[in-house]
Amino acid sequence: MLSLITAGESHGPELVAVLSGLPSGLRLSREAIDRELARRQHGFGRGGRQKIEKDRVEVRAGLRNGITLGSPLVLAIRNRDFENWAKVMDPWETDPAQAARRQLTAPRPGHADLAGAWKFNHREDLRNVLERASARETAARVAAGAVCKQFLANFGVEVRSGVLALGEKVLHPGPPSFELLAQVDDHSPLRTPFPEKEAELVAYVEAVKHQGDTLGGIVGVVARGVPPGLGSYTQWDERLDGQLAQAVMAVQAVKAVVIGAGWEVALGPGSQAHDPIVPGTRGLRRSSNHAGGLEGGVTNGEDIVLRAAMKPISTLREPLPSVDLTTLEAKPAAYERSDVTAVPALGVILENVVAFVLARAFLAKFGGDHMDDVRASLEAYRKRLAGWGPEAFLTPNC
Repeated sequence: MLSLITAGESHGPELVAVLSGLPSGLRLSREAIDRELARRQHGFGRGGRQKIEKDRVEVRAGLRNGITLGSPLVLAIRNRDFENWAKVMDPWETDPAQAARRQLTAPRPGHADLAGAWKFNHREDLRNVLERASARETAARVAAGAVCKQFLANFGVEVRSGVLALGEKVLHPGPPSFELLAQVDDHSPLRTPFPEKEAELVAYVEAVKHQGDTLGGIVGVVARGVPPGLGSYTQWDERLDGQLAQAVMAVQAVKAVVIGAGWEVALGPGSQAHDPIVPGTRGLRRSSNHAGGLEGGVTNGEDIVLRAAMKPISTLREPLPSVDLTTLEAKPAAYERSDVTAVPALGVILENVVAFVLARAFLAKFGGDHMDDVRASLEAYRKRLAGWGPEAFLTPNC
């Protein structure tokens, strides 16, 4: 089974991602991975850290001549800011005076600071919590997801994203279509499919920044070309919608996720909630996609559609009340350099998180030791469904 673990601290030497279970014979592009990392760093409202870091992937193991070997693929991303933190974050010996200046003892509401301190007994310095809990970790997940995107592209699967709401500014209230998100320009400051709204949104972010506040929002993600039959209804933990929801919710600051038209159909009758099955020219198709491409935890050949809600960033220039854990006296929460909003970046992160989950499900069904084995298994499945499978799957674009 495809698996992923990450390691590294926000201001440590580097971040690491280990992908195990990839087949051999997968040709990878370093430029494509670096492009995803650059997309993650883009977006209006980001903090000063993005001016320091220029993320580039380095491969430590599992690749030769640009082709996977079948052994674990180890990816690393250097933290350039480590140069400024070396005496505080050195793995072996820190400078006591500098470490004391960077010490944090007043937990920030909304962060992992206090719960993490309780769990791992980091009362004396919350930096031991926040360095790992930081969203900087998502750079490693994006690098791994970029590999999974390249794997999926071999089979015609594509994942898109875009900002649907920023704070109180709702741009698109319902589930997005692939065509809508395909209009997103990665060079735009806020990655929305509505360029005519961007000047207003930029001004909105600036106003919130001047108030010392932060913004959350909603992003949409759509995957097209996903074969039917990924996931399973036979066990609760094999349901793919559950796996997608878990992976998306595991991204820092995400507080809600919905598949398809889940929020909307919950308020209406069943006759308007489900997707009629109709005959097509080469197979079967749906006249709508309220289910978001998943029924019973199994892909049905339609686009996978999900939305995620991101809370406003918890680090505030005007800190909320807190308590100093060393004295137990009231004290404003600590302030660390942070973004005003990271909603545009969230879409990119979720594209890659979703790509990992889909690649894992894809290999669970069609997996083999080499890419040729995967292709052969997929083609055999396509032949088995000829005439009665999803029309889009029976007319592949790969």
